[in-house]
Amino acid sequence: MQTRIGFTMSCAAAIAVAAAAIGCDKTSVARTEPPPPKVSVAHPQTRTMADYDQYNGWIDAVQSVEVRARVRGHIQKVHFTDGQIVKKGDLLFELDPRPFQADVDREKDQKGVYDAQLVAAQKEEARLKELVSRGGAAQSQYEKAEADALSYQAQSKAADQEIVRKSLDLEYSRITAPITGRISRAMLTEGNLVNAGGSDPVLTTIVSVDPAYIYFNVDERALQRYQAERAKGKKDDERGSNVKDSKIKITFGLETDQGYPREATVDFADNQVDRTTGTILARAVVPDPAGKLIPGSRVRVRVAIGAERSVTLVPDTAILTDQDKKYVLALDDKNVVQRVNIDAARLLDDGSRVVISPAPPAKGLTADDWIIVQGLQAARVNYPVDPVKPTTQPTAAVTDGK
Repeated sequence: MQTRIGFTMSCAAAIAVAAAAIGCDKTSVARTEPPPPKVSVAHPQTRTMADYDQYNGWIDAVQSVEVRARVRGHIQKVHFTDGQIVKKGDLLFELDPRPFQADVDREKDQKGVYDAQLVAAQKEEARLKELVSRGGAAQSQYEKAEADALSYQAQSKAADQEIVRKSLDLEYSRITAPITGRISRAMLTEGNLVNAGGSDPVLTTIVSVDPAYIYFNVDERALQRYQAERAKGKKDDERGSNVKDSKIKITFGLETDQGYPREATVDFADNQVDRTTGTILARAVVPDPAGKLIPGSRVRVRVAIGAERSVTLVPDTAILTDQDKKYVLALDDKNVVQRVNIDAARLLDDGSRVVISPAPPAKGLTADDWIIVQGLQAARVNYPVDPVKPTTQPTAAVTDGK
């Protein structure tokens, strides 16, 4: 009995000592909270932009010419470098001119024969006319002499025309550029025989470079909408009756361009709608003094809808999803994370997303807010964070696609 009581007292004393030791440990070692997580933050951007429609199009030359020979002959010399810019009238190919010069000289000699015969016939006509008046010759003799003179005169004039035609052949032996533009390579080189005619090989091609055309297919209703938008605020006599009068502006970019840095003006739409696609072919003209736009290249076309307005943009990667709702994480004045619901609109080429804030009294985004753009996984709503702010802020004056 005494042994059990002694054992119980010993256990109680041990427990008391252990509890005292634990109490001393709690007071001596204080528990520390982890620091707030670091996150990268940025201001929402504000840009001025308009809604737009996008189309696929292609570049075409205003003028395009297939250069062919108009006479038959051997190429004596090629006077251009493949791919260079040529001006209208520049010599491109030179055929051997000797056969054509010989034809011209022969026709001139033939004309000389006719002219000599004409002089003799006219003298004979004058002599017989005098004799007929005195009864020394028959009327029929005079009439024959008169007819001979007229015949030689007609043959002389025909020889003049033949000289002109042969001279043209001599001129055509020098093949010149019919337009100003960029020339292709020479399909036939020196020493080759070329024939005249549309079915014979093309010697080369030339395309104009300034200005250039942009072709694209647009929905008929959309085209009418663009015209109506351009006509707002104008008088009836200022609106015009065709697409060219509307002066619809488009922007476009090549496959290698960032955004839509180039601008053109619509100057033509086809006279009927394609029944199979419900679209109409439209064309815009763009200056290209440097000749950098290559015909046949694909382009991305954008046509603005309505007037420009100010919009709010945030990085698309900063937008989170909660079922069917979109939101971003913003910081209050104490760096505590707050959830701000948004409506996500169009995604831009630079990765920014147009956002629409909810209607009042709900809180929306402003350009002064700080939103979390990196470190979203570490942030928790209603908990503080340690924000890392950018040293510089992107300018808000940048226009979308430029």
